[in-house]
Amino acid sequence: MFDIDDIARLRKQLGLTQAELSELSGINQSLINRLESKQIEPSYSKVKILIETLQKQERRKSRTCGDIASKSVYKIQSKSTLKEAARIIQKKNVSQLPVFDGEEVIGSLSEKTILRVLSESGSSEKAFKKIIENVMEPSFPTVNKNTPIELLYQILEFFDAVIVMDKAKIIGIITRSDLFKLK
Repeated sequence: MFDIDDIARLRKQLGLTQAELSELSGINQSLINRLESKQIEPSYSKVKILIETLQKQERRKSRTCGDIASKSVYKIQSKSTLKEAARIIQKKNVSQLPVFDGEEVIGSLSEKTILRVLSESGSSEKAFKKIIENVMEPSFPTVNKNTPIELLYQILEFFDAVIVMDKAKIIGIITRSDLFKLK
């Protein structure tokens, strides 16, 4: 449930004037002014319209996955060796790579996976000759570029990265460290 005080607080937080809120909501500016200064008790329907209008504006102003995604998506083909993947990870200073078969994402590879393979193989020479499709992890989840950032927190608790899509095209990748950069 919302308090009438939420209207003025949200409006100011979003940087809207009473006139702008009036235009967006279709509610008279003088009514908004009297409501915020507590000169009147508004009807439930008017408060609901104002709150919904403000929430809609808040969603529009909130940052999306497309806003924070790293646009450089370094990838590796499934038939490549682990040595090639390790070289890309080191050179590009990333901690994971989506694995592709042509243009299709079919898996993922992380530093953690490489360390596991090194540990299990007994020798680095043997490990680095392995083909990625034989050691890769499942694909990273994908989200639409318009997905609010807040939805990523839970996803990234379980996955190393999220691939950001615009329709069927990959436009970026988000890792946990990208979330730490948010102000």
